[in-house]
Amino acid sequence: MIKSKIFFSFMAFMLFSLMHSCKKEKADNAVVPEVNTAQGETVYVVDTLRSSIEWKGYKIFKSENTSHFGNLLFERGEMSVKEGRLQSGIFVAHIASLSNEDLEDDAVQKEKLEKHLLSPDFFHAEKFPTATYEITQVSDGTGDYNTILDGKLTIKGVTRPLRINANVSVKEDKITLFSEPTDFSRSDFGIRFQSPIENGVIQDEINIQIVVSGIKK
Repeated sequence: MIKSKIFFSFMAFMLFSLMHSCKKEKADNAVVPEVNTAQGETVYVVDTLRSSIEWKGYKIFKSENTSHFGNLLFERGEMSVKEGRLQSGIFVAHIASLSNEDLEDDAVQKEKLEKHLLSPDFFHAEKFPTATYEITQVSDGTGDYNTILDGKLTIKGVTRPLRINANVSVKEDKITLFSEPTDFSRSDFGIRFQSPIENGVIQDEINIQIVVSGIKK
């Protein structure tokens, strides 16, 4: 009887130790994106209530008459600034926040489209809850935009380079960033769903415009 108690106690201890070890390993392996900062740089945090990504998708011909459009909200983000100039940054979008705007008058179709976009056919929000854009290089812009952002866009675990033109304004305790509407290829990120031809061919390009307001950390 005593041997049985000792055996079961030992097994319970080993099971608890194994579970604790697995949980710790999972937490230790989690990657939390952070903005790269250097000495003398100031960090600004994305104001998620005043920032968003405007998106557009098109069928057959790329025109306003054949598009769906909407918004995507940020989960978090940071930007680093030195001497009044943007140096780097990272934006983390919350995929489940994706919403459609052009079907506001048709609640059934709006819900149907949003659910489809969040499904494995497109962004697979359950498996990939976030998408990120990390600014790796900042240079002077020309024409209508004062800044060129070179960075890495990650969607569904796939990372590709993406250059974005933007207007960036830095004040003492605030930074704003308005990007030029920019296309990326959804197939580069493994999003290859295509509807039946009779429903209209979906273009490979998705257009995004980043609108960010940041406050000093």
